Amino acid sequence: MLLKDQDSGKLVEVLSFKDLYSPMHERVVGRLHYGEEPQDPAYFDKAKLRFASGEPLPRCWMDPHYRDDEVEAARHHGTGA
Repeated sequence: MLLKDQDSGKLVEVLSFKDLYSPMHERVVGRLHYGEEPQDPAYFDKAKLRFASGEPLPRCWMDPHYRDDEVEAARHHGTGA
């Protein structure tokens, strides 16, 4: 998957989807795409990556607590979660 580094505007080929999808991981292993030679793998902060369209990554990939409010509300309404 190719994402865009918001600081440089360059494309980053994500090499570790497990890290990308896990909200517990703040960085991913990827490779910058520029020039003729493949770049060496490096770590990239997920908070600085965007889709090529400029949209941010989904909150569920970034925030391990993205459903805390929903779970807490369910507990208070007696539905159990």
